[in-house]
Amino acid sequence: MYFILKTSHMVFATIAISGFLLRGYWVMTDSKLRHVRATRILPHVIDALFLATGIWLVILLNLNPLQHAWLLAKFAGLFAYIGFGMVAFRFGHSAKIRLVAFAAAVASFAYIAGTALTKSPASWLTYATM
Repeated sequence: MYFILKTSHMVFATIAISGFLLRGYWVMTDSKLRHVRATRILPHVIDALFLATGIWLVILLNLNPLQHAWLLAKFAGLFAYIGFGMVAFRFGHSAKIRLVAFAAAVASFAYIAGTALTKSPASWLTYATM
């Protein structure tokens, strides 16, 4: 069960960031594809499945975010990713603000991935100290 759940979580992560990058490109190029109904709905479904499999893993492994700093850091990164994504796609008042927020969202996602792989709040910096 664990292997299937972890693999599903990683697949949803890959699909989520790929879709995010594509939508970001469409927003920055003012493509009409960003207004297609599937483009507005599908990311929420994928993100929900991504989050659900993550929570399911936390429950299955009996992990408490308050006892595992790396897991708490992942949740903090998730909130940053969501906030920056909202600015990039919805609330940014200028192209420059949207671009900076988009880059920050991608950086937040990279931080989350690094934290998941290293099991350290230092994320990718963990490898620099080895």
